[in-house]
Amino acid sequence: MKDLRNKKILVVGLGKSGLATADFLVSRGAHVTVTDQLSASQLGLTADAAQKLGCSLALAGHPVEVFTQADLIVVSPGVPLDLPALREAQSKSIPIIGELELASRFLQLPVVAISGTNGKTTTTALVGDMLKHSGKRVFVGGNIGNPLVTLIKEEEPFEVAVVEVSSFQLDSMESFHPQVAVLLNISEDHLDRYPSFADYVASKCRLFANQTEEDTAVVPARDPLITVRCTIPSRQLNFSLTKNSAHAYLDSGWLMCRVMPGPLRRYDLQHWQLAGKHNQQNLLAAVLAATQMGAKPEAIQKTIDSFEPLPHRMELVHHWRGIRFYDDSKGTNVDSVVRSLESFSSPIILIAGGRDKEGSYDPLVSLVRQRVKMLVLLGEARFLLAEALGSLSCTVVVEDMDGAVQVALGAAAAGDVVLLSPACSSFDQYEDYKARGEHFRTLVHKYTAMEAGVDNLSSPWVASRKDTRKLNAHN
Repeated sequence: MKDLRNKKILVVGLGKSGLATADFLVSRGAHVTVTDQLSASQLGLTADAAQKLGCSLALAGHPVEVFTQADLIVVSPGVPLDLPALREAQSKSIPIIGELELASRFLQLPVVAISGTNGKTTTTALVGDMLKHSGKRVFVGGNIGNPLVTLIKEEEPFEVAVVEVSSFQLDSMESFHPQVAVLLNISEDHLDRYPSFADYVASKCRLFANQTEEDTAVVPARDPLITVRCTIPSRQLNFSLTKNSAHAYLDSGWLMCRVMPGPLRRYDLQHWQLAGKHNQQNLLAAVLAATQMGAKPEAIQKTIDSFEPLPHRMELVHHWRGIRFYDDSKGTNVDSVVRSLESFSSPIILIAGGRDKEGSYDPLVSLVRQRVKMLVLLGEARFLLAEALGSLSCTVVVEDMDGAVQVALGAAAAGDVVLLSPACSSFDQYEDYKARGEHFRTLVHKYTAMEAGVDNLSSPWVASRKDTRKLNAHN
């Protein structure tokens, strides 16, 4: 359906992706209706923008008739595909695709697609920078900020698209075909949306579905889950922290990379700024993908030397009285928190909680026992987390972020790390993980600015900074 003129197209979900999709469809002459669970007053400027585009609005619910009367339905990533109105449309053989799939049908340039449970955004940004420093005109987007469909309307002649791809986007793809597909890892996540972990894994493996032997897959070396569950028809490039048989690996402070028929390249990691082994893995994957797309070695080294942590991903937001405060609000699943905890040898005060995603918290047990000085739990999942982990460390349950930061400040001593890494989504109390991270940052600066009055914070744990016996008594 490349000729969209006069087609009746329904866009489901009026977030950033939905609005960009509506804009593109209107520009192609389609008659567009947008629908969302939220009302016009709740959507605010977004609803106004859709109306100014000339879209019809069906808000505050999903009326079945607008689904069954459409020629095509385009769903936004956050919309569950088992929505009753979508099922009704499917029963009438109405095509249902996502924004990623829609955009891919109009693309005329090679695509690097990056997915995985964790590390997608960092790796996407790394690949984009390596190619830009190589002099290429690069579109960086997808799930990272700019929906891929916006590329179709851009007047700038890009040479390559580097896109972050979520499992939700892969669920609604049909012909999306990346020339380079990067799958960083798969661990439990979004089990509040998928019937089982196996279904989530199958969704991630769809990244390779339309590749051929002329394309490239970048995957971790000998990953038992990806190797067994994913069918990969393309050429594989592997990365590993330790295996020097991989195409990219680490060796005594150097990153080694060889993509045949090219030579073995060595990259110095002396100025690499991102903490944690997981970010080293992200870098290994990025170097392989960028090399495959023609990035210059000097451009790759420049990116390694200059790349800074992205917001809300193990971001150092303050250093006060010997205490370091890290915002890892993007740590919305258990595996991500495991990786963050592994990055520190200092005692950790961990702020966690939010909306539960129905995964197991068991992978955190040994790390909490060994490295976490205090658990501060908030949000809807605070009691679930307390039941799973509360016996392993001094644990405090609070209502909200304000209380969590006060408790953490009261308990922290010089040399400690205060880490927000929630293991849960933010949607119980915030619009998204960004708003949660910004609130944490604001509160940290607010309360640390009260230097003289820190001991007056309304926290029963303040005294424990001076009396270790009291702190231990609450284990």
